[in-house]
Amino acid sequence: MGSRLACHFANIGCRVVLLDIVTPGLSDSDKTKPSARNKLVNDSLQNALKSSPSPIYLPEYASRITTGNFEDNFDLISDCDWVLEAVIERLDIKKQVFEKVEQDRRQGSIVSTNTSGIPIEMMLEGRSDDFKKHFCGTHFFNPPRYLKLLEIIPSTQTSPGVVDFLMHYGDLFLGKTTVLCKDTPAFIANRVGVFAIMAIFHLMEEMDLTVDEVDALSGPLTGKPKSATFRTCDVVGIDTLVKVAEGVYQHCPDDESRELMKVPAFVKAMLEKGWAGEKSGQGFYKKVKNEKGEREILTLDVKTMEYRPKQKAKFASVEAAKLTDGLVPRLQMLNKQQDKGAEFIRKLNYSIFSYVSHRIPEIADHLYQVDEAIKAGFGWEIGPFELWDVLGVEETTRGMKETGLSAADWVENSPLPGSGAGGGATFYRRESGKRLFYDITTKSYKPVPGHEDIIILDNLRAQKPVWETTGNILHDLGGGVLCLEFRSKVNAIGTEEINAINKSLDIAEKDFAGLVIGNDAANFSAGANLAMMLMAAVEQEFDVLEQAIRYFQNTVMRMKYAAVPVVVAPHGLALGGACELSLHTASTVAAAETYIGLVEVGVGLIPGGGGTKEMVVRTSDSFTEGDTKLPHLQQRFVTIATAKVATSGHEAFEIGILNRKKDRVVVNPRRLLLEAKERVLELHNSGYVQGAPRRDIEVMGRTGLGLLYAGSEAFRIANYATDHDLLIAKKLAWVMCGGDLSSPQRVSEQYLLDLEREAFLSLLGEQKSLQRIESVLKTGKPVRN
Repeated sequence: MGSRLACHFANIGCRVVLLDIVTPGLSDSDKTKPSARNKLVNDSLQNALKSSPSPIYLPEYASRITTGNFEDNFDLISDCDWVLEAVIERLDIKKQVFEKVEQDRRQGSIVSTNTSGIPIEMMLEGRSDDFKKHFCGTHFFNPPRYLKLLEIIPSTQTSPGVVDFLMHYGDLFLGKTTVLCKDTPAFIANRVGVFAIMAIFHLMEEMDLTVDEVDALSGPLTGKPKSATFRTCDVVGIDTLVKVAEGVYQHCPDDESRELMKVPAFVKAMLEKGWAGEKSGQGFYKKVKNEKGEREILTLDVKTMEYRPKQKAKFASVEAAKLTDGLVPRLQMLNKQQDKGAEFIRKLNYSIFSYVSHRIPEIADHLYQVDEAIKAGFGWEIGPFELWDVLGVEETTRGMKETGLSAADWVENSPLPGSGAGGGATFYRRESGKRLFYDITTKSYKPVPGHEDIIILDNLRAQKPVWETTGNILHDLGGGVLCLEFRSKVNAIGTEEINAINKSLDIAEKDFAGLVIGNDAANFSAGANLAMMLMAAVEQEFDVLEQAIRYFQNTVMRMKYAAVPVVVAPHGLALGGACELSLHTASTVAAAETYIGLVEVGVGLIPGGGGTKEMVVRTSDSFTEGDTKLPHLQQRFVTIATAKVATSGHEAFEIGILNRKKDRVVVNPRRLLLEAKERVLELHNSGYVQGAPRRDIEVMGRTGLGLLYAGSEAFRIANYATDHDLLIAKKLAWVMCGGDLSSPQRVSEQYLLDLEREAFLSLLGEQKSLQRIESVLKTGKPVRN
């Protein structure tokens, strides 16, 4: 955890000192060698850097980290502004560390602990007043690069200024959802999240369900992560979860659901066998090789304690839910079903609703803090109180009573019922573009703090959009900036989305300062609508396909040379056509966690929406006087030919997808739309001028073709590529070199677009390309043919 925290601070540009104990068990000769004394900390850092997914945006950022040990290098903390302790969860050891920190820290520097549950107040014994004033709990969730929650837990003596700083710094610079917590056992996220897991353990036994069935019901179907319940347990560590549950049971005698924190017999049996999850090689799941030598994942039968092949869960409610688009309609539909699967979901929801209502104000003063902590820490799409709203507060509360559960008095006996829109009770409201929460102290609705600094598109839905269709909405963000939001399945880009871009440009160029293309869904876009292309290709409708591709190309060129600045805001997945949109902007403002690339080769094609052309433009722009040009061409050719995807916004600069001169990266995805809006205004106010299509792009002709063809043939001969891969590579090389030109020449963007479109269409006529597209649509994976 310490190494991963060091990596994430290095990600944002901080210089970091990473200290650990001296490597134990050294020989006499090694005791004087710094390399041997620091082997423990260095190995820990290297293991973190080698792990997947990586804790660091780019490998070279690790140079910002200086390693050392507690005995030889502790004085290095005297130069540090923030000393963050992340040692073993033992109070006595933490106190020993803080004794050393007290001796070397600079007055006024912040000291914090990454404890997941030890009371903050207990760590202050014997510390100076300045230490106490600047000491706070900062509970990062692991892995800290990817999990967005940062719980801030002040003691009674922490300076309010320190708390305010950590809340702001964690949000703005570390990219976290910072949640202010009370100093209670397990704080907020683990208190509620582990309760939910323990409730599932007991409910599974009560309803005689299997591990596979529970994970089918508690994963993406109901707005939870893919890891669902039991895969999450294996990743986190079953022993870790048990430790939290036992801690709550021991330290919370007044918790009305305390008995559910008792560890079931089957979990105890697993730990007795050493089955703690992924770190021990097996838990609720176990990876093995079958008779064919293929990797297979087995599931634990908790009754027999034996592993068996995974079995698909069969619930009518689940099959019906899969046909329902949108999480909210799906949850509402599931709540009305009557089979065993729906009953499990309903009972689990009732338990969680009852529990979180009784935790206010014990663990948090405000209900929104619980929702934000659970969403950011456990990856739920909808927090418990938000889900309660979705299912209907009054109706659900009545259902809870029928099963012997009750909501807290502040829900039962407050003015809440009847206060929502349309007369129904709600915990949240939206008014005038703001989200309000119910404050139990004042019994009134107040704006959710921190949301004034971010743009949430759901908050704008109450106002009339500038323009909309079934799958696209054009919002007015204020200040003269529009935002086009795609709302198709996985935000795939088809004819309707391209129409929407053109319509948005019509409106923006007439009356506004600029346009943002972005959303706050899980992913920006999975790319072009492959199903539509496959259908047209199978029907041999190549005239239709040619028109569609030309329309896409014309649209991205219009974006690039619009009369007003266009800013695209990718985050999460931004693949294929979505990447091509991002290449044709006045500026791209990407989230740090953006996985972006031109992946068309994987489906037997080349980028056909201007992506190949734009990479040639950037190749040409990278040439300098007297430079050897072919390596630049080869590098970008390989990027496309291998369907390389940047694993962060920072890596997107390295592979040429983002441009350092005009594009930016934002660490906190919640701030992405606001940053994109401000970038539009910055460009507008600095005198943005509409450009004109380029006619000066240098291509290498036969000189480049020879190099790229030879390299592709070598890959085929070495069996790294199939015959069809070779065909695709040669088509790509043809476009990137400008065709069969006798010598390097300067060409126009339109010349390259025509070559690109021709190559794209020819590959759509290849049976093996269609097989690849079909495989991706059916299985999510391309076939090697």
